[in-house]
Amino acid sequence: MRLRMKNLPLLILVIVPFMPIRESEAAYPERPIRMIVGFPPGGAADILGRIAAQRLTEGLRQQVVVDNRGGAGGLLATEIAVRTNPDGYTLLFTSIPHVINPHLYRKVAYDAIRDFVPVVQFVAVPLMLASHPSFAAKSVQELIAQAKARPGQINYGSGGSGSSGHLAMELFKSMAAVDFAHIPYKGVGPMITDMLGGRVTLTISSAVPLSPQVKAGRLRGLAVTSPKRSPSFPELPAIAETVPGYEVINWFGILAPAGTPRAIVARLNKEFNAGLASPELRKQLSARGADVAGGTPEDFARVIRADFAKWARVVKASGARVD
Repeated sequence: MRLRMKNLPLLILVIVPFMPIRESEAAYPERPIRMIVGFPPGGAADILGRIAAQRLTEGLRQQVVVDNRGGAGGLLATEIAVRTNPDGYTLLFTSIPHVINPHLYRKVAYDAIRDFVPVVQFVAVPLMLASHPSFAAKSVQELIAQAKARPGQINYGSGGSGSSGHLAMELFKSMAAVDFAHIPYKGVGPMITDMLGGRVTLTISSAVPLSPQVKAGRLRGLAVTSPKRSPSFPELPAIAETVPGYEVINWFGILAPAGTPRAIVARLNKEFNAGLASPELRKQLSARGADVAGGTPEDFARVIRADFAKWARVVKASGARVD
């Protein structure tokens, strides 16, 4: 008994400091949550980010506010997010540029692996190879033949130098042994506008903003970049059917600053997975060309690490640099 009483003050000292933290985690969230989206309105990240924010608002019964911080292919938003308090009230809705930018920019103020905690992979979105309807090629095979007959004369647009679309096309060029002229834009939205006007011939971009134009017949879908045909576009072949081994998947997911309590990360992960199990949300995402992902934070961490290594090789081979 004496031994127990002697150790009691020590036990109180150990336990008491942690009680407020547990209480705050149990009460989470007590105020609105900010979800930073690193791209301007109208693009895939903004569209999907708003869908994710709405789902989380419903699940948590607390407002989740989208904060668009476009610039430098998502780099600016990521650098803002990494400096925020890791209390669960600031989240980053991000995509594959998160692991591309560290290889494109000489100075990046964050570590893509260590400075963030994965919450959940929201969706996986294949990119789409599309053309203006006036372009003669109607398949990947015909496109390659046209490109070999007119090297460097066919143009393609992207959402910017170093964007996922730019690097996906560079990968296609190297694997298919063809050449195109690159026209970079400040975002996919302006590029699609020029493409609809016939000033841009080709693109490889997210299927989310392209699919409505393709379904309406204003653009022509040629293929998808997933290793197999996408459930969202079963009529489109995979580029890999013509160029074996070609694969580019753009994921979108939620990260929190490193140090965010595990209980809060687990709560957020649970809410997102519950939402992604909803037939209504699945239908909404499928209509946008997005395949539901979900899973654990560890699942998402493995995707991030694998793509970090993959895009390091692609960027090095392409010679792409933004600064």
